[in-house]
Amino acid sequence: MKRLLISLIGFIVGAWGWSVIRSPALDGALPWVIRQHALHLSGLLAIALMSLAMYLATRPLWLETPLGGMDRVYRTHKWAGILAGIFAIAHWLIELSDGPIKSMIGRGGRVHHEKFGGLLDNLQHLAKDLGEWTLYALLAMLALTLWQRFPYRFWRLLHRVMPVLYLLLAFHAVMLLPAAYWREPAGWLLALLLVAGSYGSVRSLSGSIGRARQTTGKIVAIERPTSDILGVSVRLDASWSGHRAGQFAFVTFDPVEGAHPFTIASADGGDRVVNFQIKALGDYTRRLDGRLHPGQTVTVEGPYGQFQLPRRRANAQQVWIAGGIGITPFLAWLEALHNAPGQAAAAELHYCTANREADPFVARLHALTADLPGIDLQIHGARQGEQLTAERIVARRQARQKLDIWFCGPAGFAKALRAGLRQRLSADELHFHQEAFVIR
Repeated sequence: MKRLLISLIGFIVGAWGWSVIRSPALDGALPWVIRQHALHLSGLLAIALMSLAMYLATRPLWLETPLGGMDRVYRTHKWAGILAGIFAIAHWLIELSDGPIKSMIGRGGRVHHEKFGGLLDNLQHLAKDLGEWTLYALLAMLALTLWQRFPYRFWRLLHRVMPVLYLLLAFHAVMLLPAAYWREPAGWLLALLLVAGSYGSVRSLSGSIGRARQTTGKIVAIERPTSDILGVSVRLDASWSGHRAGQFAFVTFDPVEGAHPFTIASADGGDRVVNFQIKALGDYTRRLDGRLHPGQTVTVEGPYGQFQLPRRRANAQQVWIAGGIGITPFLAWLEALHNAPGQAAAAELHYCTANREADPFVARLHALTADLPGIDLQIHGARQGEQLTAERIVARRQARQKLDIWFCGPAGFAKALRAGLRQRLSADELHFHQEAFVIR
């Protein structure tokens, strides 16, 4: 994620620098010249990152492997949007610096804008006005995205206007970027990004994102292992091509609420039945209990994700860590190992739960690992005073082997473990893979 974002920013800055160096110097006083160049750079960065965000919203499968899964694609989408908003604010503030510069040195030496006359001149004025008002709407959307308490169902409806806002800002960029830039690398790169972003916007407005990977099905069973966990089994139509243990899917139980991502908690048994273990963590999942019933039609889109057994490193010690409902991909892994004994694995599986005595998954884990001698199951109950730490993981390392950590659970827990492991192990000794998809 970081590499892609940093690389894009680097390419934009480099292309902008090329244009500044190669183009004739702007005629004006130094403060006005600096302002004009900063205005161009901030605008280029804002629309470039927004274009990336719009393209990533199409869920491009070809980026799953290089970015490490669709969860990473969405995380990159989120941060591209946030960075675009930051650069858009900078662009707006630089535009407002007009007044302070006038008060310091007056209008003398101001950089003159390109004048085209006629229709183009009118379109430039329109683009400037649209850009200003669209920016206000964009900043409001950014604030609601970062405000996690804002209900998802309302945020999702508001988020639907993003493609329209993007197209308006793309018009703003095309009309106001200096003509000379279009003959330079900056213009070529921007044109490519605008095409990608416009493609994403059109697909979003047409509702075609993910449609080719959607399958309908019927709920065949519902179970409630605890008061805050709902088990839902769905039999999918013949168009379902199957999944690999550990992958997730976007599930639509209610078209009004839209699709939500859930890990598939079962291995592919060839019968097109998938199981989801859903914990009541937010406003949407808390309302599911009582709204679902056997025979109900659902839509499943996927599968997605790189949290898969085949991606294990053969030369590294396997350590699998689950926190709470994060056990779901590992349940699918264990089922897959049962169904394919030839894939027998040697690994430590650490399950961290609030209360090991009352947790419904503990008995299931013992049953699944009973016939898998290579799996060393460790249960850590917080109420029993059992806590998994980085120090304990390192202490169990065998003969200074490399550690392959597969983690699914609370983000804070992952952050603490990762920080502790990095203090004790070199970058070459540690591989830490964490499922991290976030819709907003």
